[in-house]
Amino acid sequence: MSFIDNYDPSSKNQTIPGNVITPYPTIHNLAVEWQIDGDDNQNGIVRVQYKEKGKGEWKEGMPLRRVPAGKNLSFSWVNKHSGSIFNLQPDTDYEIKLQLNDPDGGVAEKVIEAHTRPIPQYGNNAEIIDLPAGSYDTLKTKSGTKERPVVYRSHEGIAKYKFVDLRNKSWVFVEGIHVENLEQEGRAIRMGGAENCIVRRCTINAVYGIVAYLPGARNCYISDNVITGTSVWSNKAMGAHGDNIGEGIQMTGPGNVICYNKVTGFRDCISTMEDQHATEQICIDIYNNDIYRGPDDGIEADFCFSNCRIYNNRLTNCYVGLSSQPGLGGPTYFIRNAMYNIVHAALKLKRKSIGDVILHNTVIKVGTGLGGNSPMDYAYFRNNLAIGGPTGGVNWGDYGAGNPYAADIIEPGEHSSFDYDAVGVYEVPYVAKIGGESFSEVEKHGIEQISLKKVFNKVEFPNPPVPEREAPDLRPVHGSSVTDAGLRIPNINDDFEGEGPDCGAYEAGQKLPHYGPR
Repeated sequence: MSFIDNYDPSSKNQTIPGNVITPYPTIHNLAVEWQIDGDDNQNGIVRVQYKEKGKGEWKEGMPLRRVPAGKNLSFSWVNKHSGSIFNLQPDTDYEIKLQLNDPDGGVAEKVIEAHTRPIPQYGNNAEIIDLPAGSYDTLKTKSGTKERPVVYRSHEGIAKYKFVDLRNKSWVFVEGIHVENLEQEGRAIRMGGAENCIVRRCTINAVYGIVAYLPGARNCYISDNVITGTSVWSNKAMGAHGDNIGEGIQMTGPGNVICYNKVTGFRDCISTMEDQHATEQICIDIYNNDIYRGPDDGIEADFCFSNCRIYNNRLTNCYVGLSSQPGLGGPTYFIRNAMYNIVHAALKLKRKSIGDVILHNTVIKVGTGLGGNSPMDYAYFRNNLAIGGPTGGVNWGDYGAGNPYAADIIEPGEHSSFDYDAVGVYEVPYVAKIGGESFSEVEKHGIEQISLKKVFNKVEFPNPPVPEREAPDLRPVHGSSVTDAGLRIPNINDDFEGEGPDCGAYEAGQKLPHYGPR
């Protein structure tokens, strides 16, 4: 099935290339969007190569994703090829070569340039405001400029505030302060309308940690913070209607980077905005965060438009791991996230989500391991590792843990693609389905009936999911069935060892990523 609207049967199959843009560069990633007309049969391909400007050989990137024009709810998107280039150096000029080829007609090549953003730093020109130790109500900030940012910092003793106001400010650094606001609707830091603002190395205890409501934040940087809420881990607290409250980091707007934070005890630990509250949710990076205890969603990337990138996160004790409800054309990338003790769904792809790219994730949970529990389309799954098992004998939260299957992707859509995933179960009969068909019929290179004990080193199956559990080491052991079993994906697993990349979030024997504050 397809959820793409505005299909015109009189249109031609050949591609007519249009404009190329590289919107909202981030620190390590670049987006590329090539608008087109035609290609109604969607068989055009855009190959991607990239290199530092004036240096070295061209490197291969993932081909751009084909995104036909469509709409969902009140949002719409144009006919295009779209995608990201990952793992780039900050503050660097890049050349990008795009080669379009449509067998029905339409061949073009373009070379463009784009520049990644620098890691935010301030120098001698900054206006430094050292905050004295003590307890205060509100930190009212003022805007700076790119040449002369304003820095609020606490370096000696603890400067503790109830509220930090960054609304409609630009070029402001807030560093190393404590914010505590445990009132019922207590919001610690508000950033609606902020541009190029930085919040890092802060300690936040609040019902709502860092929020940026409409008109949204733009090109902001949230890093290395410890953000703690009040939600507990219990069956009563789980799910959309559970006894939970608060948002750890909740933002709308483009170009925002959320990285290396420790976020614990919120209804949703990190989230974008939904429905009429969302604006221009493109080129958002969420990476290397340590998510612990999210009784609804660990990372809720709902209503992402294109080139939102959720990768290298660790999620432990969450009702839902990763949410795309819905993706609005995409691509929305979920790459190398490690999820343990997830209850309802590791992947909540709902509300006719379009364009989710699911690569190299690891899942160990009660109920369904690799899931997709609602109609979706244009999803692309490769190199994931998932183990499901018993449901715990309880209807957890509103929706339970799903069937005790290795995989159960219910309505994937005719344009979705699945292969090279590794799935298994723990102490229940093996069942794995995609779109009602057996896993082996759909995934010609998939790996079935993997074993918890043979793939991992002393990892306990999280049954029951309550009480909460510590995050285990989910690296596969050498020589297991998932090692060297994945698909080579340029710019995603270039650093694999052995004969091929391993399935899941990690390569066997490689050093674990750093999660949370550095």
